Amino acid sequence: MRTDLQKSLSRHHIELSNLSVFQRILLTTDGTVTDILESYLSEPIELVKLSEALVCLEEDIPVMELKKGVEVIERKILLRGQVSRKNFIFADSIVVLDRLDEDFRNELLKTQTPIGKLWFEHRVESFKEIVDSGKESPSDELSFYFQLDDDVSLFFRTYCVFSNSQAVMMITEKFPENYFLSAFDSGR
Repeated sequence: MRTDLQKSLSRHHIELSNLSVFQRILLTTDGTVTDILESYLSEPIELVKLSEALVCLEEDIPVMELKKGVEVIERKILLRGQVSRKNFIFADSIVVLDRLDEDFRNELLKTQTPIGKLWFEHRVESFKEIVDSGKESPSDELSFYFQLDDDVSLFFRTYCVFSNSQAVMMITEKFPENYFLSAFDSGR
């Protein structure tokens, strides 16, 4: 495994050997999570936009080479099973609009299409770099979306998406530690 991933997981005291195979895949992949979920769950996944707003950054984001005051889109979504109606992944994103192609940007803002599918449809070359991963306590909002008990934590990974040698997005994906435990649970 890449050393940056090992360091991040170690920093948060996560031992990969204690996780299910699918949990390890979700924490370490640089692939499109929507496609991976659909394959694993054998059900189509839909995107549910919770919020999307144009904001000015309140602090620098060095990993994206962004300074305080830059306008970005902050977006929060759920990836939900179309059949089961179960929320599988929560993601929050920072999107630098002026670093995206106009057609891609418009579709991102006006449709319910997951980002990974937009990359594919628009044939945008990209590189993803995982900058953090770990485990955290859920907020009240996330406890509600996942219907979690107080003692259940969330796994997360944060990665930057680069296109044309610029960071265009930073995405943090989260899922409950009691999801995807075995090949027989179908993620439920």
